[in-house]
Amino acid sequence: METMGPWMLLLLHLHLVVCVSLPAPSSVSISSFNMEHTLSFLPGLGTPSDSRFTVQTVLRLRKKTWRPVAACLKLTAGQTCNLTRAFKDPLNHYQARVQAFTPTQTSNWTMSGQFQPLSDTVLGPPDVSVSGCGNCLLLQLRVPTTNGPQQLKQWYRRVVLDVRRSRDGVQFSLSLPYKEENMISYLQPGVEYCVTVVVKSLFNSNCVSSKPCCVFTSPPRSRSSLYVVFSLLGAFCLLGFLLIGLVVCAGQLGITLQTQPLHRALSIILLQCRNHGSGPVVVSDEISALQQHKEGSADCLLTATKSCSERHWAEDQKSCSERHWAEDQKSCSERHWAEDQKSCSERHWAEDQKSCSERHWAEDQKSCSEHHWAEDQKS
Repeated sequence: METMGPWMLLLLHLHLVVCVSLPAPSSVSISSFNMEHTLSFLPGLGTPSDSRFTVQTVLRLRKKTWRPVAACLKLTAGQTCNLTRAFKDPLNHYQARVQAFTPTQTSNWTMSGQFQPLSDTVLGPPDVSVSGCGNCLLLQLRVPTTNGPQQLKQWYRRVVLDVRRSRDGVQFSLSLPYKEENMISYLQPGVEYCVTVVVKSLFNSNCVSSKPCCVFTSPPRSRSSLYVVFSLLGAFCLLGFLLIGLVVCAGQLGITLQTQPLHRALSIILLQCRNHGSGPVVVSDEISALQQHKEGSADCLLTATKSCSERHWAEDQKSCSERHWAEDQKSCSERHWAEDQKSCSERHWAEDQKSCSERHWAEDQKSCSEHHWAEDQKS
């Protein structure tokens, strides 16, 4: 027994050296998001490719008894270990360790730091949906689903809303008690706002905000409607200018038509007087016709375009000028005929007077000569 003692110690030392020859894993850490916990690690430098890794956990508040994780007994390099089921109590402190092994070798254990699920997890944002309601935004929140035994909703206490106006970047924040439905009031209608949401917990300050959710408080006006509004406005302005122009032209034409019948009536009276009463003076018909023409022209001006009114006015002026010229020609012809008749009568009367005087004088001369001759004969 005494001679075997040193040899046994040597063999035991060699066995221990051979068994602990694998490099220990490195960078052992525990991360958590929304109460889902994951352990990650890196193989040690020089670790064989056929090495496997095992994970154990321990509850720090109790007796230090390490328990293997059933789903993480034979991990390969690059794999992670889900510790969500192992860390059941969110208020306790836990710790994990990792070891590399082969069929003939093992490595030393590498420890992780202490981990408390509730305070060390990262609380992500809830599912957010935003809709416009006139001059407000209706915000609906839904708790994201997780694979852990804990419900995240019980850890939510408040919600912080960051509201930013898209057109100029003006923003403000609201801190409200957590509810699944919230309303953001006193906003401008028809304006786009972007909302980000952050939840707050009593025991956790590791919170991540949601992505901006942008929406209009009410549907904005489309470009086509703006074009229609501007087109109608331009059409009304153009129509107003046309009406003003028609009113001005109608006023000027009315003044012309009011002065024209008087001149025509005077000319007709003068022509009839020159004819020495040869025909009745027809003035009322002319004036009434001109008045009817004036009324028809005024109605046409109010309903027709400016070009149509000018064309009618030009035609009326032309017709009136032709009629006056014809009347003047007729009057001139009648006056010349009357003068010719008078001249002819006077000339014939003078000739008759002369002829009668000469005939009477000849007869008197003859009668006187015969009388004197008779007396001479008798004497």
